[in-house]
Parts: sequence; C-alpha cells; structure tokens
Amino acid sequence: MTRRTGVEDAAGIATLLAAAAEALGHRPLDDDSWLALVAGRRSGFAGFVARPEDGTTILGYAQLDREPGSWGLAYVLDPAGDDAPAIGRALCRAALDLVGEEGGGHVELWIRSPTAASDEVASSVGLARGRELHRMRRPLPVEEETSPPIATRPFRVGLDEHAWLETNNRAFASHPDQGCWSRGTLVERERRPWFDPEGFLVHEIDGKIAAFCWTKVHGGDPPLGEIYVLGVDPAVQGRGIGRRMLHAGLAWLSAKGLRAVILYVDTDNTGAVELYRALGFVVDHDDRAYVVEVEPTR
Repeated sequence: MTRRTGVEDAAGIATLLAAAAEALGHRPLDDDSWLALVAGRRSGFAGFVARPEDGTTILGYAQLDREPGSWGLAYVLDPAGDDAPAIGRALCRAALDLVGEEGGGHVELWIRSPTAASDEVASSVGLARGRELHRMRRPLPVEEETSPPIATRPFRVGLDEHAWLETNNRAFASHPDQGCWSRGTLVERERRPWFDPEGFLVHEIDGKIAAFCWTKVHGGDPPLGEIYVLGVDPAVQGRGIGRRMLHAGLAWLSAKGLRAVILYVDTDNTGAVELYRALGFVVDHDDRAYVVEVEPTR
C-alpha cells in the first residue's frame, strides 16, 4: 500500500532511513533531500510511504521536491524487505502521478551506486538514463604545488553575488545545472548551515572575478571536505588557473584539519577527470540520474 505521508509516519521514516544508512554505508538521501525532510512539510514538497496491507512497518519512502523548472525525486527501500523492486516502482509511480496532477514537468531521480535493479525500477516507470557522475576522493593534505600559490580572497556576502554569478554562468554555460544559476539560487545556498564564505575562494584579475574554488565541509566522524564548485572564466582558461585554484581549495580544507576530500564530476568531462586523477583523486563510486518529462493530467 502506497500513500502520501502524514505526521504519524515521521518515526517510521526515521527508522527506515537509519536502517538503510547502516546497510548502505552512507545516508540514503542527499543533502538537499535531507534538508527538505527535516524541515517538515512545505510548498513543493511531498513524501510517500509504502506499507504492507496488514502491517505498520514502512517498507519504502519516496520524496518529491519541486525546483525551478523541474522536480527532484528520491526513494529509499527497506534493506531487509521483500520484493524491493515492486515497492520502488509503486513509490515512483505515485510520485510521478502527483507531478502530472501538479502540471507535469521534468523529473530527475538520482541513484547512488546504481545497479541493474535500479535500472529496472526506473525503466519500468518510464525514466531513462541521464547524466552520470563520478564521486572522486583523495586524502589530505596534498603535496606542495610546484608553481607559486595563486592569490585568493574569501567571497564577500552581499557584495560579490552579481560578479560571481556572471563568471559562474559563463564558466558553466553548457552545464545543465550549474550554468543557469540566479541570485535566488545563490542566496539559498548562502543560507545553508554548511555555508562558509571563508572557504569560498575567489581569484581576481584586473578587479574582476576570474576563477573560484567553493569548498564545503560535511559533518560526521570524521568530517569530510568537498570541492563543491570549481570554475574558471572562459576568457582566462588554458593558463593553469583551475589547477592552482584547486590546490588553494585543498590547502584551505587541509588547514581546517580535514583528512579527506571528495568532489563530483560528470563522467564524460574527460579533461576534468584527468586533472583530478593527476592530483591523486580516485573514483569512490558513481551516481546516475534517471529522467522523464511528465505530461500534465489535469
């Protein structure tokens, strides 16, 4: 039985997520989905649970988050449950039906370390393979860079938004997610608990932002660093600035006492993958997106 969540489901969802995290070795919802869940019910958010007809245990949970121009979908299944693919299909169908009722749109479902089973669940409800990302990892600290350190300064909240957005959107003009940020997108990130402008490093040329390395620190035991976004204005690409900015970000994370760092990169971005491999990053796992355009049903 699949239905929309209610307040009475909170404890069961928490138990499911804890069991899935223990079995998988990682939190089953990404940061954005996790924040939407803990923040409670809000506009553009919907959750679904699957239970047996004669029981109270939650066998699966799915979550929809409405974003500008698209929907994000995630689901979690009980690692000890039976017939997980059928439960995954039921949850995804319920979520996609709601998207249709709400006017339709583009839907993305991201799966960490996808398997043949996740491919089958996705294809059975009309989702096709989309982007694939490597999550790459390396220990800290890094070896000293042979070239001189690049001059950087922290991002200035309230002053740098416009200039940074112009550089970011030029650097990622062909990127489906990063290249169309608005001021609202950036301000929303600035409000996240993890945001630290001191770790958001920018490099200027002639008084303009030419490159940046935005870092992030994940809580945990031990905490984990991330190169969140690394970008170079196309006008100055090819000068080795990206590599030096990456070193600056890694050095900043290392100075915070972190001992490991991750980053995400599209698997088909061969130039970036080669750069990261040359600096000691290895693939930890892959993430895969499944996508569909849902037609409005009313």
